[in-house]
Amino acid sequence: MESKYLVIMAGGIGSRFWPYSRNNRPKQFLDILGTGRSLLQMTYDRFLPLIEKEKIYIVTNETYAEQVKLQLPELGDDQVLREPMRRNTAPCVAYASYKIAQKDPNAVITVAPADHVIFNEDAFRSVINVAMEAASAQDKLITIGLKPNRPETGFGYIQYHQSADEVKKVKTFTEKPERSLAEKFIESGDFVWNSGIFVWSVKAIKAAFEKSLPEMAEVFEEMNDVFYTEKENQVLQTTYAQCGSISIDYGIMEKAENVYVVLGEFGWSDLGSWNSLHELSDKQGDNNVVQANALLYETTDSIVKGPKDKLIIAHGLDGYLVAECDNVLLICKKDLEAKFRDFVADVKDQKGAEFL
Repeated sequence: MESKYLVIMAGGIGSRFWPYSRNNRPKQFLDILGTGRSLLQMTYDRFLPLIEKEKIYIVTNETYAEQVKLQLPELGDDQVLREPMRRNTAPCVAYASYKIAQKDPNAVITVAPADHVIFNEDAFRSVINVAMEAASAQDKLITIGLKPNRPETGFGYIQYHQSADEVKKVKTFTEKPERSLAEKFIESGDFVWNSGIFVWSVKAIKAAFEKSLPEMAEVFEEMNDVFYTEKENQVLQTTYAQCGSISIDYGIMEKAENVYVVLGEFGWSDLGSWNSLHELSDKQGDNNVVQANALLYETTDSIVKGPKDKLIIAHGLDGYLVAECDNVLLICKKDLEAKFRDFVADVKDQKGAEFL
């Protein structure tokens, strides 16, 4: 199967990681885990054994295109897709899919977010291989499902039909359930977390757009003559202005009949928040994560991040985040993920964009 492509979605702002993640340098471009590679670079590296670098496309906001090229200089200009405005994930997937289809109508595409962390990469690649093989039949929309180990309310869930097949038919999708419902899902045993990683043939995804989002399909179909030309970015402005803001999950996956899931266990995190960084990072005494020049007293289950040239002293904290990044110092309970959007919105309204 030579027609294997990868689309990495790298246009998000990462507001739940503010103030470390900033508007001008969001989390996908940061070396959050201290590996020497950013999350985007780690995602790219993870797929290289499966997919040739000439067939890897990055979709990002046009304001981040230069950062993508700086971090992945081996990619050609045509492989960095510049979204003129934020319209959620459905237009992002449509843009990449229609552009790839114009060059290779038999393509099988894996779509992955730029900011996930995966610890067992061999196990991950074998799951992707199974999905790509199944997708090459051209009639399935496949997602990767992860066996849940806790009733997480921040993820979407997929219920599937029990079968001996590696590729299982999906029954239902549920977005971010209440805790009591998440507990029931885990008890039932036929629910998995939706990883947000998708695999499909270009024919299957185009057919799905034509059926479920026909107006969007039409405007991207009309771009066929300008893909890979200097007119592409100019025409794209008009195309995106005609697209509604809708996710691929809601716009396509939840409506389609031909949706399947491949189950995986490969040490995954969506690294969506400070709390998830705390879970993944090496701990010092009292379950603290310290990425700073710091002295902690009677402090437990906390995360402290700051510049090396400033000493941070903390006393009596339990479950807190202390983060000093550039011109912002943030001190709050580390698990208040929902609050971060409020912080960012209030800073924008009351303090100004230089703090974002």
